[in-house]
Amino acid sequence: MLTTNEVAQVFETILSSPGMNDAVRIDMRISRKNVLLLTHVIEQRLISKGETKDVLLASVSNDTRDELKGILVDFLEKAGLVELSEKLQQFSQLPQKQ
Repeated sequence: MLTTNEVAQVFETILSSPGMNDAVRIDMRISRKNVLLLTHVIEQRLISKGETKDVLLASVSNDTRDELKGILVDFLEKAGLVELSEKLQQFSQLPQKQ
């Protein structure tokens, strides 16, 4: 069994291998519902950096996190969901009534 440090080194090696920073074009069609859900899930995982036990996610640099956040904004803009996403975030931050 590998230690957490060894797993982190493996991920770091894979992420730094030649070609991993090359831009790729991904042409896909997904529903607005799935764009909204996907961006929310990714954003929540990015926010929980310190709380995650996921070695790959914990080893991601701040530059990569910022790039991913930019991609999420781009997804929301292309789907026309920026305002809706912002409103939903406001709702999710309201205190829950018991």
